[in-house]
Order: sequence, then C-alpha cells, then structure tokens
Amino acid sequence: MGLSSNNSNASSANSSNVGNSNESSNANNSINDGKSGGRNSFASSIGFIMAAAGSAVGLGNIWRFPYLAAKDGGGLFLVVYIILTLTFGFTLLTTEISIGRRTAQGPLTAYGKVKKGWGFLGGLAWIVPVLILPYYCAIGGWVLKYFMVFVFGKAEMAASDNFFGDYITSVNEPIIWFVVFLAATSFVVLRGVNKGIEELSKILMPILLVLILGISLFALTLKNGDVTGLDGLKVYVVPDLTGLTLAKFVQVLMDAMGQLFFSISVAMGIMVAYGSYAKKDADLMSSINQIELFDMIVAMLAGLMIVPAVFVFSGREGMTAGPGLMFQSLPKVFVKMGNAGSVVGIIFFLTVIFAALTSSVSIMEAIVSGLMDKFKLRRRISASLTTLYALFLGVVVCLGYNKLYVEVNLPNGTKGQILDILDFISNSWFMPLVALLTCILIGWVAQPSYVIEEVEQEKHKFSRKLLYIVMIKFVAPILLFVLLLQSFGIVKL
Repeated sequence: MGLSSNNSNASSANSSNVGNSNESSNANNSINDGKSGGRNSFASSIGFIMAAAGSAVGLGNIWRFPYLAAKDGGGLFLVVYIILTLTFGFTLLTTEISIGRRTAQGPLTAYGKVKKGWGFLGGLAWIVPVLILPYYCAIGGWVLKYFMVFVFGKAEMAASDNFFGDYITSVNEPIIWFVVFLAATSFVVLRGVNKGIEELSKILMPILLVLILGISLFALTLKNGDVTGLDGLKVYVVPDLTGLTLAKFVQVLMDAMGQLFFSISVAMGIMVAYGSYAKKDADLMSSINQIELFDMIVAMLAGLMIVPAVFVFSGREGMTAGPGLMFQSLPKVFVKMGNAGSVVGIIFFLTVIFAALTSSVSIMEAIVSGLMDKFKLRRRISASLTTLYALFLGVVVCLGYNKLYVEVNLPNGTKGQILDILDFISNSWFMPLVALLTCILIGWVAQPSYVIEEVEQEKHKFSRKLLYIVMIKFVAPILLFVLLLQSFGIVKL
C-alpha cells in the first residue's frame, strides 16, 4: 500500500505542476462576485477558518449532539466521536477543501474537473444543500419566534405543552418568520465572500463561542433538590458501559459518524465551495486542524450547555432529539430556573440564531457558487434565483404542518411530514452516498496524490498523510457503506 502510494506520487510529480497550473488558470477564469477578474477568495486564513467553523456549528450540533451523547453512553459516545473526528472527519474535510481549492470551482462543477466522467457526483453533492436550505430556514424561523417570545417575557407560554404544536400548525406566522430568516441569509450571501460570509463569520463566531461557554458554566451551577448540574455533567462525560454489546457499540459508531456530517459540513458541497475561496498559498493543513479543533470544542460545549440543565430538571427522560429538545424540553427547563431562566432563554435562543445563520449562509453559498461556476451567472442573479426557489419550497414546508399536511412512513421507522421527508432524503441517503463516492473517486480513481499535492503546495507539511491514505482508500469507504445500508434499512442494528 505504501509502495503504491509512493509510486503514484512519483509518477504524478512531473505533471503536478502542470496540473496545478491549469487548475490555477481555472481560478482566474472562474466567476467572481459579479465582477471581472479572478475568483474571489477569503482575505485571510482566519476568515476561512471562521467561515468553515461557522458552517459546522449549526442546529445539528445543538439539538442532535447532546441527545446522542446522552443516549449512547455519555463519555463512550464522546470518545468515539473525537476519534472519528480526527480520522474519518479529517479525511472527508481534507478531501473536500482540497478539491475545492485545486479546481477553484463550486460543488456542481468541481468533481468533473477532478476526473472526466465524474461530474454526476458534483450534481449529487449540489442537490444536498438544495434540499436542505428551504427547511433549514423554516427551522431558523422557529428559533426567531422563540427568541422573541422570551424577549417579551412570555417564557411560561413557550413552555406550555401545546405551544410548539399550535405554532407550527398555524398558517401565517411560521411563514412570516421563515421569510425573515431567509431574507437575512440571502442578504449575507448577496454581499459576497469577503463583505458577507467572511465578515459575518468573524463577528458571530467569537460571540457564539462566548455565549455557549457562558451558558455551559451556568448549567453546572444549577440545582434541583438533591440533583445538581455536576450530576448532569457525569451523565454527559462518564462512559456508561452498562449492557454494552458489539451491536450496540456499532450503533454508537454509526450515530457518531452520522453526527459528523452535520458537525463538519461534509458531503453537501459546502467545504468544496469554501475550499475554492481559500488562497493558493494558505496552509490548508493548519486551517483544517483548527477547524477540527473548533468543531470539537463547540460540539462538546453544546452538550455541556444542554445535558446538565435538562438532567437537573427533567432527568434522562427530557433528553429527546431534534425539535422536541430545543422547542419543548428546554423551554420547560428555563421556566424551572425561575427569573434567571428568562435571561438564559434569551441568550440561548440568540446563540442558536447565530449558529443557524452561519450554517444557512454556507448552505446557500454552496448552491450559489455551483450556479455561478456552471452557468457563468453573476452572484446577484444566482443568489436571487436560489432565494426564490427556497422561498417557494420553504412555504411548502411550513404549510406541510397544516394545509399540505401529509404523514409518511420513513425507512427509519418514524412518521414524517414534508420537512422530515426532505431531511431524511438529504441526510440519510444523499450525504452518505456522496461521501462514499468521493472516497472512491479520490482513493481509487484520481488517487490520494491528487489531494496530497494540493495540501503540500508552497512546501506546506501534510501531517497524518499515511492516516489519510489508509482512511480514504479503505476505512472510510467501508464505514460509509455500512452507514448507507443502515440508512436504506437493509442493515438493522
């Protein structure tokens, strides 16, 4: 294996400069933000890191990570997640960012530049954010609604059993808040890479980190009778191996791997798009290491922010997944905190707004960059078309809880409405498939040297190179194949 990799590197050494030169010319010919000249890029490495981290820190980290940690043995899940982040996640992140920078293309056209005949993979990757954007902005509207409810001192109303259900089944208000959130997302994307995405990320990400850290520390001080926040901390970080079997461990592994798609924003075209804006002389490995670290810190803090608080007032039973955790369990927890709960609720939902906005911007940018590169459209036209599409389908998603209500049995055994259907198709089918095909493309067709050469531009060091080769060729494809079989209901754990 090592010999094969070395031969591949040696055989491509003479052509790598020519290949990178041609791909650099693609950058000069790529569409800028509606202006003549070369492709726009992040002004600094920190801007790239903050934008990529902002994409990673979204609703999945806040409402899914804590639930999985509590369900899958606390510290056991955390250890598995950290190991996967530094191996599996590192591999996918490095691959997509390198593809983006080397081709200087968005996801819709980048894969076809890697290897002729593989353009279809770019289409699959591009479809993922197309499916996600409308319902993600609809959920962003829910967050805005809850933030305003807490701002106006109506926390007890938000904590009532029927509030969430009554809200999403109403016709007009969810659409209004959805439109507001979509407009904010579109405004940032329309401003472009530097004045929009980079500036937003540089401002919001440090604030977001401080807010999450503050709530996390406060959660540890909570007390309800004999139960304290520190008891909740033990549930979160101490491995619970009770009843652990091989099948259960594999399920924990699959849960952690599925969570990584949300956490590091891979297999949805985002990192390819952001990689295409990275400067050619930037140290990709250093940036990737920092993105990994930022993601792990925020994911861990998200759990620390939620698990102890929910455990103190609601026990393990309060740890549900998704909307149930954020919009039903947590408001009840905030009310039980007394006067402080209203303030904590405001800060919490403000934090979620920031997290959701940076993620929704990255989702829209993946779509927009694809349109710009494929059809040579100006940013304003691409962003406007994307906004109109998201507006139409987002309204359909909102109406899916009332006038367009449907209930479908999904392969994972749950019943879902329009939002759940879009979520399941994009996250459970398309994302593992895109990741698997990407591993095959780079691991076996184009060869790992394609990525290695890009990372080692300007004589930068590729740390974990051997790990990368083993993961992209063997380990990651096997794990992704099992995850895909599970997603299709072929394998049940």
